[in-house]
Order: sequence, then C-alpha cells, then structure tokens
Amino acid sequence: MELLAILEQKKNAIFLLGGLKELEYRGYDSAGIAVLKEGEITAFKATGKLTNLARKVENFHSEGFGVGIGHTRWATHGKPTEANAHPHWGEFSYIIHNGIIENYKEIKDELLKDGVKFLSQTDTEVAVHLFEKNVRELKDCFKAFEKTIASLQGAYAILLISKKAPDVIFFAKNAVPLLLGKSASGEVYFSSSDAPLIGLVQEVVYLEDGEYGWAKNQEITLLNNHVPQHLDFKTLTHDKLSAQKDGYRYFMEKEIYEQSLVVGETLMGRIKDNSIILDELSSLDLAHIDAIKICACGTSYHAALSACYMFERLAKIRCNVEIASEFRYKEPLLDTKTLFIVISQSGETADTLEALKMAKQSGMRTLAICNVDNSSIVRTADMTILTRAGIEKGVASTKAFATQVITLWLLTLYVGEHKKSMDALTLQSEIAALLRVPLILKVSETTHEKIRRLSKRYLHGHGFFFIGRDIFYPLALEGALKLKEISYLHAEGYPAGEMKHGPIALADSELFTIALMPKNLLYDKMKSNVEELSARDSTLLVISPEPFELADDFIKTKPHTHMMGEFFEMMLITQLLALEISIRLGNDVDMPRNLAKSVTVE
Repeated sequence: MELLAILEQKKNAIFLLGGLKELEYRGYDSAGIAVLKEGEITAFKATGKLTNLARKVENFHSEGFGVGIGHTRWATHGKPTEANAHPHWGEFSYIIHNGIIENYKEIKDELLKDGVKFLSQTDTEVAVHLFEKNVRELKDCFKAFEKTIASLQGAYAILLISKKAPDVIFFAKNAVPLLLGKSASGEVYFSSSDAPLIGLVQEVVYLEDGEYGWAKNQEITLLNNHVPQHLDFKTLTHDKLSAQKDGYRYFMEKEIYEQSLVVGETLMGRIKDNSIILDELSSLDLAHIDAIKICACGTSYHAALSACYMFERLAKIRCNVEIASEFRYKEPLLDTKTLFIVISQSGETADTLEALKMAKQSGMRTLAICNVDNSSIVRTADMTILTRAGIEKGVASTKAFATQVITLWLLTLYVGEHKKSMDALTLQSEIAALLRVPLILKVSETTHEKIRRLSKRYLHGHGFFFIGRDIFYPLALEGALKLKEISYLHAEGYPAGEMKHGPIALADSELFTIALMPKNLLYDKMKSNVEELSARDSTLLVISPEPFELADDFIKTKPHTHMMGEFFEMMLITQLLALEISIRLGNDVDMPRNLAKSVTVE
C-alpha cells in the first residue's frame, strides 16, 4: 500500500499517476486519486493495474492551483473492489491511508449510531467520517483533525483533504512510513517512499511516529501531541536511473545481475589489513554480550538462519533466530546480555519493527541490518549496518538477500575478532573467501541460457522440494520461497536429512527435487539423502560441482575452496531458475499476485 500527495502543482492528476507508477513495483490490487480544485473534489478509482485508472482520468484536466492525493492499495479489510479502493470520502472530505486502524470497529459502531452510512468494508473509511463529525462539533478543521488522530489506534500514514479547507493537506504518521518534501518553487509533496519524489525535491523530512500536521499556502505545520516540531530536512540522494531496467526483461532479472556490484559495495571500506571495520558498532561493548538473537520475516528470516550457522561455527557465540510475527506474541524471555538483531530490506516491516521495540523496552542492545536509511527500523535501533543493495523493485527479493548474508558474515567475523573467539588464520581465510564473492556472483551467460532451456521441463508436477544441509538448508528455504512467490507453484525448502521422517512419502516422478550438493560441506551425507529420493523415482535436479549419475538434470557449479563460494553460486542458480520458470508460465515476475514489497501491516 503506497500513497502520495501534492499541494500547488500544475497538472497534479498527471503527477499523481506518475508518482503511483513509481511505486507500482511494491504491489497493489486497486488505485485511486482525488483532486481538490476551486472548492470541488474530483475522484477516480479502479481495480487492477494503474492503466485502468489512467483510462478513467484521461479526459480530466486539473491545471492550476490545487491539492491532490493518490493511493495504491493491497486489500486488508475488505476485498479488492472499487468501493474498497482509496480514496474514501464522507460528505466533504477525502482520505487515503496506509496501515491498519485497530480500533476501527469501535469507532464504526459509534458512527453507525449517529446515522453515518458506510460505502466500503475498510477500516480507513471510519477516519474520514470521524473527522467530519469532529468538524461539525468543533467548527474548526485543524482541531477536528487533531482530535481524530488522537482517537485512532494502530498503524497509519494518513493524508486528508477537505472542501472545508480547500488549500490544505492534513497528514499524520504512526508506525508506517510517510515523508514530505518541498520544491524550490514552494510545491509541497507527500509520499510513502523516496521514489516518486526523486527529481522533484532535493530534500525531504522523514516523519516520526506520532507526528501530524498540515500543509497550507506553501507552509508546513508539524506537531506531536500539540507541540510544534522542527522540520528536519535530509538530502534525497537516489538517482532515478538506478530504478530503470537497463535493458533487462524484468527488474528482478536486472537485480540478479546487479548482485556482483552491490556485494562489492557492501564490502567496500569494511575490510582493511585483514581486519573487519564496522564503525557503526563503535558504541557496542561485546564484552557484555554472550548471545545473539535475530528476528526477521520472509527472505530476511532465511538470511538470519544462515547467519545462525556462521555465528556459532565461526564466532563461537550462541545464536537463535525468531520469526518476528511469532516472537511478538510468545512472551519471550529477553536478556540484556543478548544482542538483538533485526533484519529488513525496507526497514518498515511491521512485525519486525514491533519486535525491535519490545527488545528496546527490555533494555537489550539492538542492531538493525537494513537496506533503507532513515527507515523506521533504522531510526529505532541503537545501531545500524546498511546493506547498500540500492533500490530493489522486484517484489521477490534477490540482491537484498545476498547483501544481508554478506553483511551478517562480516558481522560474524567482527564478533569473532573482537571477542577473540576466532584465530587469526581463520579470520584471514574467511576474509579471502568474502572478497571472492563479487566475482562468484557475476552471471555466466552460458549458465543462464542452460537454466532457461532446462526450465521448460519444470512447469507442471505436484510440487518442488529444495533440499540442503547445514547452511544450505536456509538457502533451500530461500530457493523454494523465490519459486513459489513468482511461479505460484508449490515449493518447500527442507533439511535433506529430514526427508526420511515423513516428506519422502510424497516422492514420485512428478515431485521435483532441487538438491543443493556442495563439495565443501557434508557432500557424502547429502549424496545419501538424494539417493533415497532417486530410489523413490523423484525427478532430480542436482546443483553441484561433482557430477551425480542419478540426476535427471544437472547444473555444474565451479570448484570452490570455501563453502560460502558454493553458497552464493547456488543462490544465483536458484534465483535464475525461479525467474525462468515464472517467465515461461507467463507471470508478472516483478509484481506477483497477493504480495507487496514493503509489508507494513501485521
């Protein structure tokens, strides 16, 4: 769910559509805009792609002074229909909203008693009706907006326009990203992401939780609990060219190919004289840390599982990993001698952010591994290591995963070095392996073409098992997730040694097994597990440097002296396999159904 708005801009309907287009990669199922000009509001809504909305708007002209709001929605409350699409309206006001209003039912029940009629099934609509009720009672739009925001519980980024205040945009932010910018000519912009504002403004303000206010006549009023706040503008640094496809068929394909470059940038300045340099951790006293707990969701969770193997094997420090949505409600036992790490590509993942807040409240030291500076998670954590992956437009994460694992590997070595739990020779060996990864991640056109041709044999069947052992088990989980996200085929990642404890019952010729068989880690054990599946007639695709005579298909990897070299090459292969299967199935690779890039709700 993404939103944006503009105050005083020529052709603002065109701007709104263009801005929403910049946010399209985050995923949505409906969209809408509203423009307030000369005291009248005109609104358009459509389900499906933005092209459907554009057709409705094509004969609408809105040059001159005006205010406008636009939104792309993922269904949370109510199905993806036009009635449930944003903006939502009352008698004289329109609203767009990201997040979830947790007490909407209580508010709605009160409004229904007052005779308010609702047009949608959404939680958002209650806010606009509550605002209008407060306007009638208080006879003041600004006080009414303050009272409305004070009544809301939950996560929200809200933009509201009203015929009662025709030159104003009201805004509020809590637990969901919202930023504002002001152009050199005085135009005021709001957005849930940097992307639509690149090229329009030089600086932006990343709003903090609890902040709200209004923009009027080129002036911005920012408040928190009735107290005026300083507008802390920060430079907007992204180059729009980095968000273009550069000739690739899909953003996901481009981002797979970019991994070599971005991993190099992740390592830049962080290795010097056979030592790990993480200036971001200068305030961390590792002498008082005897364990690590990592919390994440989705792809970031798989990166966390990979890190768990590294922390215990290399740094000799206890580590456990939690799924953020489960951690929040399990009444966890938290110890101030445990370093609490959260991982998020966007820095706005709602469950992960809430887990981070819990850890902070318990007095734990907190560290964020994140790709987006100034995001909510970055601002909340005590310390942050940025992954430097750059803009990632494909919903199915690729280069974010690669840079997360690299960053966690760096962190492992840093901890081992500073706690003196790793000898100098091991550290040098690990650093040498780290520095080879950018070269390993250069995509071979020959390998890509082989995967493209091979993919045509994997478009049916009743499912996929991606199997691996040790650190290749999290990689199997990630490979299965990539495939299911964009191909809509059922896929599971499984520890190879566990197949005989139940899942092998599914094995037959229509079960495709993707076996990760590195030479440097448990190869003979893995070989035995794969042979068991072959004996049950499972169709085998083996990824390994060693030919496997029972394989139906085989992708040969290069010889590596370190298991992480094999890890990253196999990661690349599983990403390309998911990409090519999805393309053959005719799916929208960059914007798979039912998914969003930044998950800002529970």
